[in-house]
Amino acid sequence: MEELEPGSVHPTLPPPSRLPRGRRVIAVGGGRGGVGKSTLTLNLGVYFAQLGRSVVVCDADPAGSNLHAMLGLAQAPVVPYDPEADQLAKPVATPVPGLSLFPSAFDVLAMAPVKPARRSEWQKKFASVEADYVLIHLGASTSTPSLDLFASADVSVCVTAPEPVAIETTYGFLRALFSRGLKRRLMREKLKVRLVERAVEQLAPMSSPLDIVEAIHRYDTGLGGIAAYELSRLAPRLVVGQSRLRSDLELGPAMAAISERFLGIHIDYLGHIEHDDAAWLSIRRRNPLLIESPTSKSARNIERIARRVLALLMAQDARVPVAASPPAWSPSSGPPSGSINSGVSTNESREWRRPLPKNLYEVLGVTRTAADDEIRRAYKRQREIFRDGSFPVVSVVREAALRDEQARIEEAYDTLLDPNKRRAYDLSTFPLDIREDAQQERRIDDARAAELMMLQAELAREIHAETEFSGALLKKVREAQGVELIDIAQRTKISTLHLGAIEDERAQDLPAMVYVQGFVQEVAKFLKLDTTQVTRTYMRRIRDIAARQRSG
Repeated sequence: MEELEPGSVHPTLPPPSRLPRGRRVIAVGGGRGGVGKSTLTLNLGVYFAQLGRSVVVCDADPAGSNLHAMLGLAQAPVVPYDPEADQLAKPVATPVPGLSLFPSAFDVLAMAPVKPARRSEWQKKFASVEADYVLIHLGASTSTPSLDLFASADVSVCVTAPEPVAIETTYGFLRALFSRGLKRRLMREKLKVRLVERAVEQLAPMSSPLDIVEAIHRYDTGLGGIAAYELSRLAPRLVVGQSRLRSDLELGPAMAAISERFLGIHIDYLGHIEHDDAAWLSIRRRNPLLIESPTSKSARNIERIARRVLALLMAQDARVPVAASPPAWSPSSGPPSGSINSGVSTNESREWRRPLPKNLYEVLGVTRTAADDEIRRAYKRQREIFRDGSFPVVSVVREAALRDEQARIEEAYDTLLDPNKRRAYDLSTFPLDIREDAQQERRIDDARAAELMMLQAELAREIHAETEFSGALLKKVREAQGVELIDIAQRTKISTLHLGAIEDERAQDLPAMVYVQGFVQEVAKFLKLDTTQVTRTYMRRIRDIAARQRSG
């Protein structure tokens, strides 16, 4: 493929008229170091800059700034740390038109980036940056300022890799994100914080957010409602970097399913980035990947992720606020009065319930109309996700829960592939739906019976000793008896292709006439017609058709 000139707009980019307007903040963090957060952040910035927008990249990694090296800058742009300074540091221009780099805060005495505890004031200045897109690289930090920036961004992207350590760190980041949101919500109410601590002190370390919400809810329904609301507010997106194997492509969707099921956190999977030498070479050459090698696999992957980020931003622009009452624990409305401990009424706060166990269709991830081949494919996919040593379940699904899930998958497979068991399960699990389906089937059956009676009455007038049987008449007799071609094929061993050709009188699709005559005799027997009359009249007709085709 033809290489693009540096800074040129790739032909797959969306037209500028379709881009979201206004300032947008995109945060990239989570996971452990070395999974590709820097590469993704920088090249997202390049992509947006190529669209003609102003982009500022903020390197907020506590380990130190390194994005400048990937842009070919001689040294990192830094400013002395001064929390009382009102003037905002000016972004530094880069070789990429439209892309600037925000200076990092630097502790002059320590000769190192400022510690996370002292970064909050500096990081708040990101909110004042003037640009169409502000991209914040948070590194692998789980510090309070980093979690706050991640949670408050318009689009928050968590990057992981197909390896146990990275996946476990990603799940840990999600837990920390929930914990920080709950603490931030209650930070001015020390009594409620102590109640929460008392409610969860009996839980095992690294318990899931669902377990924490349930424990708080049992202790105080109002606080449980607040915790459930904070859990529902989380909206992280996921990217899997360094993908090498075909199985790695299934990791993102599997992690999203595991997170929602066992952590209670819904994740949008944005895509994967393949392990590519082009990305490694672009870092060595100190040139962004989308400029150094825009046609490489990893560059195409990043472009696809960038388009999905744009789609999310456009969806936010198109979202129309709905005038509805907020939940009882909504921070915007404030907690209503009623509960002694939390200020939230008991009746309103009882709306939250832990998600119910999945039915067998949900266990396999199929619909109730799924065919057998869909069920088999889904079974293999779920069995791979929940096998012993599987990457997506690491640190989240405990041994007992894993065994339960494996048993449920086997139960779903055995039940849904057996027609009798599946019917009995549907009747016991969806009684109202089954009743409605049965009523609909009865209505269809009544209409079908009336139609068959009309056809049979017409045939009683058409069929007599002088009737000339055509393919259309044979088809009408078959339909009047409620018989499908497959039914005749199974009984007579004649292919449905030949049976259809007999009814449609397609002589060119039929074998030698001696075989056709035998086929017609078998069809007449199946339909309980006069075999001699049907064979004589139909064969005379089909021979005439074949002769006309040969002469034509």
